[in-house]
Amino acid sequence: MEPIINKVELSGIITIDLEDFYPQGERVLLDIKDQLFQGLILREKDFRDFVKNEDWNKYTDKYVALTCSADAIVPTWAYMLLTTQLEPVVKKVVFGNLETLETILYNEALGNLNINDYKNARIVIKGCGNLPVPKAAYVEITRLLRPVAKSIMYGEACSTVPLYKQAK
Repeated sequence: MEPIINKVELSGIITIDLEDFYPQGERVLLDIKDQLFQGLILREKDFRDFVKNEDWNKYTDKYVALTCSADAIVPTWAYMLLTTQLEPVVKKVVFGNLETLETILYNEALGNLNINDYKNARIVIKGCGNLPVPKAAYVEITRLLRPVAKSIMYGEACSTVPLYKQAK
């Protein structure tokens, strides 16, 4: 009986799983809608009292997205004021929703990727997984790899969707 040959392994295809870049830690959405007067207006004195009295330690080592889901005009300084309290205790604070937070975290992680390691490589960017990888991360990894890769595919090594092939 002949040994089983793993043709995928012999093909030299490199699989990149974006879940490997997932920063561990709790994600929190800090929505300031409850701090608005009558759900419409941010009153400076009331807001400063909230900031002064809030227990910011509950955000320790978390990733925080700042937003206001109410249809209200919130001055920029309000988010800046929140950031002055959060920055010393959190892993990261951003303006936006949780998807924006994930996108920023992934862009930072992918920014540390040594693209030259993939020069002339045949790459499969793994699809399905268990963690919430934003679509923006797939766009970013493709943008980063396209100038150096020989080919880029999406999916699993046994069943891929071709995306890019370097001209000969």
